[in-house]
Amino acid sequence: MAKMHEHDAALTDLVFDYMRERLAMPEVPLDFPGTSHEVLSALDGLFTAEGRPANQVMDLYDNVISRTVISADSPKFLAFIPAAPTKAALLFDMVVSCASLQAISWLEASGAVAAENQVLRWMADLVGLPEGAGGTFVSGGSAANLAALTVARDMGRKKLGGKVPVRIAISEQAHSSNRNSLSILDVEPLVVPCENFRMTGEDLARALANDTSDVPVVGVVGTAGTTNAGIVDDLAGIGAIARERGMWFHVDAAYGGAALLAPSVREVFNGVELADSITMDPHKWWFSPFDVAAIIYRNPALAKEVHTQKASYLDVLHEDGDTDWNPTDYAYHLTRRARGLPLWFSVAVNGTDAYRDAVESSLSLTREVADYIRAHDSFELVQEPTLSVVLWRHKDWTAADYARMQNTLLDQQIGFVTPTVWQGETVGRFAFIHPHTTLDMVVHMFEAIA
Repeated sequence: MAKMHEHDAALTDLVFDYMRERLAMPEVPLDFPGTSHEVLSALDGLFTAEGRPANQVMDLYDNVISRTVISADSPKFLAFIPAAPTKAALLFDMVVSCASLQAISWLEASGAVAAENQVLRWMADLVGLPEGAGGTFVSGGSAANLAALTVARDMGRKKLGGKVPVRIAISEQAHSSNRNSLSILDVEPLVVPCENFRMTGEDLARALANDTSDVPVVGVVGTAGTTNAGIVDDLAGIGAIARERGMWFHVDAAYGGAALLAPSVREVFNGVELADSITMDPHKWWFSPFDVAAIIYRNPALAKEVHTQKASYLDVLHEDGDTDWNPTDYAYHLTRRARGLPLWFSVAVNGTDAYRDAVESSLSLTREVADYIRAHDSFELVQEPTLSVVLWRHKDWTAADYARMQNTLLDQQIGFVTPTVWQGETVGRFAFIHPHTTLDMVVHMFEAIA
């Protein structure tokens, strides 16, 4: 029993050697999705009363488990929203894990909390939020949206004098996690019909004017980079309506928020500074490892009022009133690892200019790919890209052809590209995040499926 907590030099070398080899790869392999039989057979009977040699278990991981996980950090991973963690962020994530760093409260982890708050402040400054804005890091955009919409609901109810039914407005293109959050919170959505798939202030005003329900609308969700198409809502127009009507304005920028770094597209985010809360995912375009999302509030005291957990053993965390910052007070979590520190370390080491340049490289590649599609006889753009997502179609393909494309590219390890559905039609989709993805890679994919 005691050996589990004693240093094992051979075990340490075994794991560190694997990590060094992985980090040194010029390009990580895509790998393949494993079959149920393949994975379950390899794991069958692994646990024993006495344990197994570490090198045997590591060999199983290296040759079976890791090979049946498609690498989201490959520059050829263009499906869903990829990942592209910096080497500094990956290395510091190991530090966080090695030290079992938690960041629950100021009392227990003031250094970690202060460092996380430093990088949250940098993000808040990019948004244009005032001094005093702040929040915490949670596991992902879904968790961040749920935390924010809980505050939106409760602040709306408070204005109305009690736990009464309320609604929150969302667009047709809003991420599914927002609808799911509202369902969890027992809040009905007011779905705003949008022209051109982008919610505007006029769309919101029209939906509110045409609404016949007696249940008040206390908040609205704007999207800064839809996952499916990279569309940014009219944040200025939506924010103005929200201010005028006293509604909570939440901006879901889980994917697109990092584009605030890029001068070439910064103006499409005008109005984001009006947000009462904003979600941004560092494990997407901020180049951090999974899993981390930021939820930042204009007035974090309101979130603290909603999310602070009351228990006798937790009283000690709040003895100094507002002088201490407890990350557990700003979302529904209690226990949490210091998941914001890899981003903090990487920004400090690489500098903010490197982050700006990396985001701009994805945007530049997006424009190059769009130009390539326009010039190709067989392919066409579904719509003009706003950020780094490109929707395209092959003029002669059916849905089955897009499925074959996915399998062909993955089987040949050329790329991981999944289709999506746009207005009822199956189409192709690229999402560019990794700064090492090149136009040549994308052209190779097109040539392999043309």
